[in-house]
Amino acid sequence: MKKTKLTEAMREIRGEKTQQQMALDFNLSREAYSKMENGSRKVQADIALRMMERGDNARFAFELRHQYTNTGPRWLDGPNVDLHHASVKEKTLEELEEAMKALREFNLARSLKSISHWERPEAEKVLEEMVEAVTALEHMVAILCENLEISFVDTWQNHYLQLKAKGWLS
Repeated sequence: MKKTKLTEAMREIRGEKTQQQMALDFNLSREAYSKMENGSRKVQADIALRMMERGDNARFAFELRHQYTNTGPRWLDGPNVDLHHASVKEKTLEELEEAMKALREFNLARSLKSISHWERPEAEKVLEEMVEAVTALEHMVAILCENLEISFVDTWQNHYLQLKAKGWLS
């Protein structure tokens, strides 16, 4: 059994149901569902969508994206992380300030091809600060949704509708 953050989130979504009950819900064999839950088989896209609709679990969304793209924030669960909403808020503000400072200080009003070899580490630092801010923001969204009992999925779906209404998403 390959225990991962994704398989843990799947077990959380399953709750008190058996693997057989989940398999029936998703029109799978119990064996196929079990292989996905124990990490020996990737979660199929259609199953992932239905699991998100059912479980509305941000941790599952984070880890699923990572499984398929090897990008995006990972769910923070290390020994030094504090996921209390007030702590996440303060960390998010700190990371945003650091990202804004780095972005302000780096000159982007030129062709990026003109960035010299010695400026490249500075550009990489800007990217690092922005990725840290994205991680903090995504955790803030997830924690607020969970604590306020607001749907994580609906929050994103509403955002997509706003982007479409503005003509920024086709």
